[in-house]
Amino acid sequence: MSDAPTARPPLSPDDRLALLEGQDFWHTRPVAGLGAVSMTDGPHGVRRQEGRQTGFNFSALVPATCFPTASALAASWDTELLREVGAALGREARGQGVQVLLGPGVNLKRSPLCGRNFEYFSEDPLLAGTLAAAYITGLQGEGVGASLKHFAANNQEYRRLSSDSVVDERALRELYLRPFEIAVKDAQPWTVMAAYNGVNGRYCSEHPRLLTRILREEWGFGGAVISDWGAVNDRARGLRAGLDLEMPGYDGARVPELRAALAAGRITGADVERSATRLTELARRAAQTPRTPPVDPDAQHALARRAAAAGVVLLQNVGDVLPLPPGAKVAVLGTFAEKPRYQGAGSSVIQPTRLDTPLGELRALLGEASVAYAPGYPRQGEEDAARLRAEALAATQGADVVVIVAGLPENMEAEGVDRDHLDLPETQDALIRAVAAAHPRVVVAVQSGAPVRLPWRGEVAGLVQAYLGGQAGGGALADVLTGRVNPGGKLAESFPDTLEDVACSAFYPGGPRTAEYRESLYVGYRYHDTAGVAVAFPFGHGLSYTTFGYGTPRLDRERVGRGERLTVTLPVTNTGTRAGAEVVQLYVHAPQGPLFRPEQELRAFARVVLEPGETREVSLTLDERAWAVYDVARPGWHVPGGPYELRLGSSSRDLRARATVEVEGDGDLRPEPAAVSAAYRRPPHPFHAPDAAFRALYGAPLPDNSPYTPAEYDLNTPLGALRGTAQGRVLNALVTLGTEPRGEKRYSADAVSAAGAIREMPLRQLYLGTGGKLRPRAIAALAEAMAGRWGGALRALATPATEPPLTGGRKD
Repeated sequence: MSDAPTARPPLSPDDRLALLEGQDFWHTRPVAGLGAVSMTDGPHGVRRQEGRQTGFNFSALVPATCFPTASALAASWDTELLREVGAALGREARGQGVQVLLGPGVNLKRSPLCGRNFEYFSEDPLLAGTLAAAYITGLQGEGVGASLKHFAANNQEYRRLSSDSVVDERALRELYLRPFEIAVKDAQPWTVMAAYNGVNGRYCSEHPRLLTRILREEWGFGGAVISDWGAVNDRARGLRAGLDLEMPGYDGARVPELRAALAAGRITGADVERSATRLTELARRAAQTPRTPPVDPDAQHALARRAAAAGVVLLQNVGDVLPLPPGAKVAVLGTFAEKPRYQGAGSSVIQPTRLDTPLGELRALLGEASVAYAPGYPRQGEEDAARLRAEALAATQGADVVVIVAGLPENMEAEGVDRDHLDLPETQDALIRAVAAAHPRVVVAVQSGAPVRLPWRGEVAGLVQAYLGGQAGGGALADVLTGRVNPGGKLAESFPDTLEDVACSAFYPGGPRTAEYRESLYVGYRYHDTAGVAVAFPFGHGLSYTTFGYGTPRLDRERVGRGERLTVTLPVTNTGTRAGAEVVQLYVHAPQGPLFRPEQELRAFARVVLEPGETREVSLTLDERAWAVYDVARPGWHVPGGPYELRLGSSSRDLRARATVEVEGDGDLRPEPAAVSAAYRRPPHPFHAPDAAFRALYGAPLPDNSPYTPAEYDLNTPLGALRGTAQGRVLNALVTLGTEPRGEKRYSADAVSAAGAIREMPLRQLYLGTGGKLRPRAIAALAEAMAGRWGGALRALATPATEPPLTGGRKD
C-alpha cells in the first residue's frame, strides 16, 4: 500500500478566503479530502457541547472528566504528572471526536485579583512555561492538538476584550512572553491563540511583531495562529500580521470583506496562501488521529484524584494536628464540604462524570460514626449565618479535631470579572474565628483558584490550600487530611497578607482604555524578595508530614563561559519517618549591574520522591538564559558578567544552601535612565512608580487613558462604557434583558461569567454574541448611533458588504 499523499483538487480563491474563518462556533471549514477540525474548550476537561454550534451552550455539555484546574496542577511542580494529565485529556478528546483542545493558559498571575487565575499556572514564567510544555507534550502525544493561550499580556478580566496592555520591553520579554517561548520551543503546540487585548498599541490579533517576528521568526513556531473567540478587530490587518484563523465563523461572512481587501492591496495573495497552507496542515494533522472508543471513566477519575492530591498544599501544621489521628472524632464544618467548589467559572466549565465531596470521602475513610457535620455558613449571601454558626459550634462538642472547609463562591471568582478584594466571605471568616476561639485543634481547608487573605491563620492549628481540585478534589483532600497521601504541593504563587503587598495593586486593573504594567519585573516574589515585604506564605512554600535535609551543592565548573551550561548537584535526604516528595528550587541572585534586577529569580527546579532515610543526588542544569537580561538598547538577550549566587531551597524564603559561580559576560550594557534607577532599583513598599519613571522605562509617550466620551464611541467601546448617552443606556438594558437569572441561578458559574462578559463586551463582539445574526455593517451602524452620529449610522448601513465596516481600531 502506497504512503504517497492522495491528490486533492486545488482550492479556488474564495475557498482559500473561506478557510480563514471558522465554519461555526467550534469547527474549521472542511479542507478538500480532510474534513473540518473540531475544537473545544479546555484546559482541565473536554468541554464539548451538543446541539447548536453557533454559541456557548452550558446546558448541553457532554459529561467529561473534570481534572484539577491549572492553579492546582501547578502546585504539584510535577512535569511528569502534567504530561500524564495531558495524555489523559488527549485520550478523552479523541473518544469524543475533538481534535484541538483550547489550552493550556500560561498568562502570568500578575495580581491575585484576576478572576481567571484558576486557569493559569504561576506568577513565575519558568514554572508556567515548563509545566505548559509538559501538558502539551502529553496531549499532543495522543494526537490531539493544543492551543497555547492567551498570547499575550492578558492578565486581567476587566476590559480584557478591549484594553491595551502597556508593558515595558524588559518585562514583556523576561516575564510575559517567556512562558509562551518555553512552551513553543519545547513542545511546538499545534496552535497558538491570539488574545483579545492589545499590547503597546496594537491588538494581539493583528500584531505583526508578536505573531510573526517573535512567535515564528525568533521562536520557530510552525503551527497555526487562531483568534480568541470574537477577538478580531480588523480581519485584513490580522491576516497580514500573521493571524491564520478567525474563530468563530458564520456562513463565510468575512469572504466579501477579504476579497475586497485583496483587490485593494490591503492583503496579498501570498498572505492568503500562507495562512491557507497552515490551516490545511492543521487539518492534515488532525485527520491522522481517528476517533477512538470512550475512555474508562474510573481510570480517568483515579488519575484526577491523584493529580488533585499532588496539588494540595499544606501551609501550616502546628502541633502536628495533621494527619488526622486514627480513631479521632472529627467535626467537619462548612457547606463547601458537602457542596464543594471544584472548578472555575466561565468557558472552562465541565459537566463532570461524577463528583466527590470532602464530607463524603472523609466519612468513607474515617467511618460515618467518627464524622459529625454542620454547614456552618451559607453558600451564598448572609442569610441564617448566625444560626448556622451556632449549630456548627455545637457540632464541635466532643470532637478531637475540627476541619472547616472554606473557599470562594462562584460569584467571587469567575472568568469575565476580577475580584474586588482578597477576602473570603465574611460569614466564613466569622465561623473560623468563632470555632478557633472555642477549640484548640482546628484545621482550615480552602477551596479557591487563587490566594485569599488569611487574617486568622495564627488562631488555627492547620491550614491547607486545596485549590479547585476537579471532580475528585474531595477525595484528594480527604486523602491528604487522613495521611493516605503525604502532601507534597508547593505554592506556585505568593500568598500576600494585604492587597498593598502586591506591587501592581495601586494601578490594577487600570482602565478605562489601558492597563499600565508600572511594576515592570516586580511580579509576585520578585517584588516581595526585593523590597523585603513580609507575606503570609511565600512562593514555593509547602510542608510535608516528613522532613528533608539538604547537603552541600557541587558545581561542575567554577566559571561559566558564553554558551556553556552549568550543572548543580546536591544531596537531599528524607530525614523523617514517612515517604514524601520534595521540590528543590534553585534561585539566582545576579550581581549589581547597569540594569535593575529582582533580588532573585527561579531558574531551575526538580521534584524528588524519597523513602524515609533515603538520600538522592539532585541535579539541576542552568543554561545561558539563567543569567541573561533583555537589553532594549541592543535588542536581544545579553549576559552581564560577574559573580552570581546560586540559592537552593524549599521556597523563595526557605533557602538551605548557596554557591557562587563566575559568569563570563558578552559586553557592556547601557545604563538605564536615572529616573528608572531611582524608582526601580530599590522598590518602595507600597510600590509606586512616578509617571516620569515609567515613561522612561517604557521608552515612549504613554498611550491615552482618558475616559471614553460619546464623540469617540466606536466598535471597540465596551458596553459598560456606553452609559454616557441615553441610547447607550438603552442598549445596555436591552443586552442584559433576560440574562439576569433570579434566585440561586444568579450565582451559577455560567451566569456570573456571562454577566461580566456583557459588561466588558465591546460593540464589535455583538457579532459573536448574537451568533452571527447581527452582521458587521449593522454593528458599525449601531456604534455610530451610540455616538449620536446618525448620518454615519445611515452611511454604515448603506456600505456595501464588500467593504470593511470598522469605525475604530488601533494604529496600523
